Amino acid sequence: MTRRVTWVGHATLLLELGGARLLTDPVLRDRVAHLRRHVPTPADPGPLDAVLVSHAHHDHLDRPSLRRLAGPRTTAVVPAGTARLVQGMGFGELREVTAGDSVEIAGTNVHVVEAWHDGRRRPGAKPAATVGYLADRVWFAGDTELHPRMELLRGEVDVALVPIWGWGPSLGPGHLDPVEAAKAVALVEPEIVVPIHWGTFLPIGLGHRHGGAMGDPPVHFAAEVASAAPATRVVTLAPGESLSA
Repeated sequence: MTRRVTWVGHATLLLELGGARLLTDPVLRDRVAHLRRHVPTPADPGPLDAVLVSHAHHDHLDRPSLRRLAGPRTTAVVPAGTARLVQGMGFGELREVTAGDSVEIAGTNVHVVEAWHDGRRRPGAKPAATVGYLADRVWFAGDTELHPRMELLRGEVDVALVPIWGWGPSLGPGHLDPVEAAKAVALVEPEIVVPIHWGTFLPIGLGHRHGGAMGDPPVHFAAEVASAAPATRVVTLAPGESLSA
């Protein structure tokens, strides 16, 4: 059965896998704290079987967006230590998970995999996990830095959804830039990689001065993958565009 991946923007993707409709790290608003969306407002994703949250940072676990998506037929899957942020929103089921867990959603097995990133809601907050997800051989990496254990995914992934940047002119620790992201692709060796976590948000007031941060990362990433992992095809999507594989 065809798999369809739609990049909504940043780390939000609609995954249509088998009979399941899954939305990762839903951020559907035009402004989140000091960040402003610089691409069109996302369309309503429609009925969902589950939302998959990778970690508790505000640009990944956006409570207003989650409230909008909550309903009795939708499951919220969140990392250990973050269920309290989602409780009471009206999801039919709330599952708190760690790497190594599996959750069945609408007949599709969603495997929880490792990610390497500080997942606390804010500095000094209680520790919280950061995870990625693997379903129907599609790997959503969430936010992560490069780690040798990514190689354990080799042979398990056809389509990789890999972060290559962030939301500003520079990156903090725990993120992949185009060079490190290409190294991750070389470890996993997927057939296709879709760069995500770029070109969506900028801090308010930086749009004119740092426009290159919105368009340059995927160009650099594609060049790095061509060198580090030439067997992998890079498919760069614009927000709202889809890939069927």
